[in-house]
Amino acid sequence: MSAIFKKANTAVITGGASGIGLALAQKCVGYGMKVLVADWDAETLGKAGETLGSAASTVRMDVSRLEDWTGLKDRVVKEFGGQINFLALNAGVGAKTAFEGEGADPAAFQRILNVNFFGVVNGILTLLPLVKEKASASADYKAAVVITGSKQGITNPPGNPAYNASKAAVKSLAEQLSFDLRAQNNISTHLLVPGWTWTALAGAAPGRQKPDAPWTPAQVADYLEQKMEEDKFWVLCPDNDVDEETDKRRMLWTADDAVKGRPPLSRWRDEYKDEFAAWMAKK
Repeated sequence: MSAIFKKANTAVITGGASGIGLALAQKCVGYGMKVLVADWDAETLGKAGETLGSAASTVRMDVSRLEDWTGLKDRVVKEFGGQINFLALNAGVGAKTAFEGEGADPAAFQRILNVNFFGVVNGILTLLPLVKEKASASADYKAAVVITGSKQGITNPPGNPAYNASKAAVKSLAEQLSFDLRAQNNISTHLLVPGWTWTALAGAAPGRQKPDAPWTPAQVADYLEQKMEEDKFWVLCPDNDVDEETDKRRMLWTADDAVKGRPPLSRWRDEYKDEFAAWMAKK
């Protein structure tokens, strides 16, 4: 899929004004692509427009609102002739949720699902027809759909049920899309699963020094490009603290809860502490 990142191709990136989305936009601009960056935050969107320069245009939108997607589609048709080579459905929000106490706010649950899950649904339903139309018209046309997930949507650590559920749903959605497009050889699907990345969701802020453990957004963008070159659906990013093998063993343990009849989230239960540690120590 090296044919994606090249001059004259186009990119549409949601949540593109900061973090991983902005790093993806910068990568595309660096290759000479035309980029349309969508985001909700007007201030960061304005700064992103200045940073990216004339090769990029911006649109303020709420990905949870289908009518906003209609406006974005109109922009794609007007500015790109309906061409999308790189569609990154990356917008996401995080908020602490719980079933009781301070986090037991139905509005927070609703907002997280609306943005993180329906923001992806809306993007696929609205823009995928444009991608497929161009792909069907020419075998030389190449496109990639990248959906940003989370390791929390796979291993489901306790403490934030709404966010975990939204990213688990996104994972399922991406898998379904990959299967549905299996016969479309010139459209690829990729699930981007970042590790600890130094973005606003992880605590990054002006004047705050990055710890050693997290990756930068640019590292995530580079890793995605590498895995796209390898035609991989799963883009399971490590970080400076957790390598790929550790992630895989954690995921296998989680999947085995159902297979072996253990209680859910056994990894975090005291009675499985020693067994989990021994499992992780295996080579």
